[in-house]
Amino acid sequence: MARIFLFTFFILLSITTFAQQARTRSQAPLPPPLPFREVSGIVKDAVNQTISGATISLISRKDTIRTSTNEDGIFVFKNVKLATFVITIKSIGYSTSVRKYLNNDAVKRIVLDPIILKTETNMLKEVKINGTPTITYKTDTVEYRASDYKVRENATVDELLKKMEGMEVGSDGTLTHQGQQVTKARVNGKDYAGGNVAQAIQNLPADIVDKVQVVDDYGDQAGRTGIKDGDPTKVLNITTRADRSVGNILRLTASDGSDDRYDERLFAQRINANEQIGIIGNARNTVNGVASTGLSGGAPGTSSTSGGSGGTTTSGGPSFNYRDQWSKAVQVNASYKYSYNDVNSINNSLGQTFSSLGTTNFNKQSTGTNNTKSHTASFELEYTPDSSNFLRITPNFSYNGTNNSNNTLYDQTGLINQLSNGTSASQSPATTYGYLVLYQYIFKKPRRNISLQVTATYGNQPQNSQQNTDIQYKDSLQNVLRDSLVHRTINRGNLTKNYRASLTYVEPLTKYTQLEFNEQIIYRGYSNDASTSNILPNGTPSLIDSLSNNYRYSFTEGRFAANYRVNKPKYNLSIGATAIPSHLEGANISKGNNTDRNDFYLIPIFRFQYVWSRQERISINYSGSPTEPTFTQIQPLPDYSNPQNPVFGNPSLKPSFQHSINTIYNNYITNSKINLSANVNTSFYDDQIVSNVVQVAQPGLKSYLPETFYINMSGARSITANYNISKQSQDREYNFALNGLVAYNHSLGMSNNLTNVVTGWHYNERFGPRIDPNDWLEVNPYVSYDINRSTNTLPNSVNSNIKTTALSVDGRFFLLKARTLTIGYSASKNYINGINSNVTKNPLVINAYLEQEFFKKKNGILRISAFDLLDQNNFVNRVITQNSITDTKTNALSRYFLVSFVLNLQKWSGTPKRNGRDMKRRGDGSFIY
Repeated sequence: MARIFLFTFFILLSITTFAQQARTRSQAPLPPPLPFREVSGIVKDAVNQTISGATISLISRKDTIRTSTNEDGIFVFKNVKLATFVITIKSIGYSTSVRKYLNNDAVKRIVLDPIILKTETNMLKEVKINGTPTITYKTDTVEYRASDYKVRENATVDELLKKMEGMEVGSDGTLTHQGQQVTKARVNGKDYAGGNVAQAIQNLPADIVDKVQVVDDYGDQAGRTGIKDGDPTKVLNITTRADRSVGNILRLTASDGSDDRYDERLFAQRINANEQIGIIGNARNTVNGVASTGLSGGAPGTSSTSGGSGGTTTSGGPSFNYRDQWSKAVQVNASYKYSYNDVNSINNSLGQTFSSLGTTNFNKQSTGTNNTKSHTASFELEYTPDSSNFLRITPNFSYNGTNNSNNTLYDQTGLINQLSNGTSASQSPATTYGYLVLYQYIFKKPRRNISLQVTATYGNQPQNSQQNTDIQYKDSLQNVLRDSLVHRTINRGNLTKNYRASLTYVEPLTKYTQLEFNEQIIYRGYSNDASTSNILPNGTPSLIDSLSNNYRYSFTEGRFAANYRVNKPKYNLSIGATAIPSHLEGANISKGNNTDRNDFYLIPIFRFQYVWSRQERISINYSGSPTEPTFTQIQPLPDYSNPQNPVFGNPSLKPSFQHSINTIYNNYITNSKINLSANVNTSFYDDQIVSNVVQVAQPGLKSYLPETFYINMSGARSITANYNISKQSQDREYNFALNGLVAYNHSLGMSNNLTNVVTGWHYNERFGPRIDPNDWLEVNPYVSYDINRSTNTLPNSVNSNIKTTALSVDGRFFLLKARTLTIGYSASKNYINGINSNVTKNPLVINAYLEQEFFKKKNGILRISAFDLLDQNNFVNRVITQNSITDTKTNALSRYFLVSFVLNLQKWSGTPKRNGRDMKRRGDGSFIY
């Protein structure tokens, strides 16, 4: 038995030894563990939507690390010491998940399986979770998700925009985004109502908005090809909710008040995917020069001046917009607007005009009327027969007829002693029409394309004016030396022809690089004539040859650009050069002389953008452009059209050239709901065209006659920096916004052949929290501090230093159980230092209204409003130039009462469908046919 056991033992030992040797021969030794490794993963919910902002913790014997998921739900841990670890995932609205992982220590990158979180089941109240960040920064677009901002029922888009970080909305419908004005409005990617921003945001209801986009727009051709030229304009694009893209909207407003005030409005809109048809009409009698306190929708502290003159404005008119997709290949977008604007103005201006010989003080009082009627029409046709070809044709037309009449008393003392008193009247019918044609061909090779854009604009802007003025020349003791009567008519003709042709070509080199070519020819031609006649005592005109002029001139500019572009996920770089030859020619028909000159510039192309994430980016852009002198500035013979200020041209003038560098930084911190934005624009000017005012002594009148000459000067520059810091609470009941501006301006001028350097500084700080803690209270306090300084090097000049502190508050109380009764209020107080005390005062403007909502949907509103209860409103505007300071004061008749009734009707029928399926959409909100 013992022998059998021993024999069995040796057999097993032999087998084990053989197996170990065989394994040793067939397998290499395991690699040693790595000191560090990268661990990544993605977090989703039960319906496969990524979750951003989730907190991720990784713990092992040697690690304790935390991070959060980005906008795509992805998280990354770097420098993890051990491959065995525990991960904990937390996110509001979801159950906490704890998971242990055992991984190979020799693997450099560990990618975990998707982590699925379950919805929390024991919440006290419903919490809606959306993994998409509120603000997303794309290449040329800032995008806001509208559902994250709370507005009341029947609110319009302007009320929604006020809640958004970096937006400032004026009561007149002006919109500023991160310190830059928005100039055009679109709905689902197409111009809305001719692109009028105020009409779009003050009429469209907020509850139809899915996203708000602010786009840096470089033009139609750049939008198709991606080749950018020049500086962009800011465009607002409103994308509608899918379930609010088929339906009808009707809003009626009827208002009547004291002092003949009224405000009647109509808004009717039919939306069906890409089909839109609507009518907007209004008729109103309002006050000019009223500082806004936010009551009627403006950002507190902003100004709605209706042209910056005192008095009243009667305005109105209908507009029509139409958009449709006639077939898969054809889309159209059309608009027409008629408007009238009748302004009765009252102004009082005080100021000084500086020169090296002394200072002239002036007091100008004027009353007048300005009546304008305009027609504007545009039509856009897009034809896309296949995936390779695209054609857009856009004809446009506008007519603007203006009648002016003024009574002016202009008193000058000091260096010049003169009193003029008279009337003037003018008629200016202006007609402009033109077209734009854009064609693009896309090759089979990805990203290779060629495009051609041609634009043409024709304008006819004649002006007929009549002047009847008594001029008294005085000595320093105000004794009248001579009394002169000027009674004449001036007829001017102004024809313009502008053409532009642009050809672009893109040649891809690799997946991320390409060559871009752009050639442009720009022509601007002008034909001007002016005839001046004295009105004789019998009323007949007598032509004055010395005061008449007839000239033609044109400016032709070429731009030949080539650049190399790198477009990678993290950064975008364009670098190249642009050659700009230009040709300026002109002829004075009445004087028989010509001007002809050529210039050439070579400027760099540089555009750089670095993207850390969809919430953080920085971009730096350079642009340069020449500006031609006017023919008045280059004609070699003097122009005596205005005998009070003869103009002497300089045929040696060069076009001025502006270099601009624009830097933008944006960062939205999702978890903290903090938005940081800043932009800095720096401009330098070469050969800037500067006026030189020479005062020629008039011994017999003991006065001086100013004569204007022109020269080129280099060295002017300006720097403007804007910033915005916004912080919102997690439930968005509190929104704190700090906005600031710092601007430096170094400009050049001349007086009596002496250089005048004007240095200006402008500081502005604005803090405006918006507080909406519950369903019955809304409070919006506001404070701003503004410093505007200006210094001149002329020995007799006066420096300016204005400090303004603005305090205001507006808000609403929502009363009764259903919150149908509203009490609204606003109050503003400005403290101004640095303007003459007899020009300004510090008004306290208080407005209030009482509003009652009716019907089940609260879509009937009766409102009683009171404006400027203390009757203290006034408007003061200071304008500073190289050789003058002007303070204009107006007292508006701004205390009045208004009774209004508003009816809001909406009916929606769901998401647009085609062949029984929901229609897909593009990034701009347009539906794919």
